[in-house]
Amino acid sequence: MVFTPASRPGSSEDFRELLEASYEKRNLIHLPAGSAVPLLRKNVWLVVRGMVKLTALSINGDEMLLGLVGANEPFGDPLSNVEAYEATAICHTDLLCLSCDEIGREPHLALALLQGMGARYRQSEAMLALLGLRRVEDRVRGFLELLANDYGQPCERGLRLDIKLTHQELASALSTTRVTVTRVVGV
Repeated sequence: MVFTPASRPGSSEDFRELLEASYEKRNLIHLPAGSAVPLLRKNVWLVVRGMVKLTALSINGDEMLLGLVGANEPFGDPLSNVEAYEATAICHTDLLCLSCDEIGREPHLALALLQGMGARYRQSEAMLALLGLRRVEDRVRGFLELLANDYGQPCERGLRLDIKLTHQELASALSTTRVTVTRVVGV
């Protein structure tokens, strides 16, 4: 799908430069695709490269896709109240682990993380808005446009979306069934 992006507030380049300058000697955690990210009580993870899928289990035991976290975006136990919350790398991913104490001592880091949290908040609101659409076709299209806007890579025809999600993951994000997503996508 090709999508023309809207401008996003804040500069991810400024954030990346801040992290590189402040934490250049820190070790990144490298995780291969499919690896679980341990959620630590008093630590926030920051995606440096790659992507993480956030999921939770419903009361029926079904996996629900809560969101995706890309470069310069934080996630972790201190940022969620959802029980049975899990994070999984969906491609080769580099992460930086920051303690809440460290974030509290470094105002420039806290401010930069606030920008990343803003992006995650906007994504969550957009996903909630999609669930209000009656037609599943509109939800699927809107979700793919949201992903393209947030994580699309420029290419000759617009943006390319290099995220691999199963039809079941799309269905869980959009409150529908895998069969319906397969029919809508036409694969």
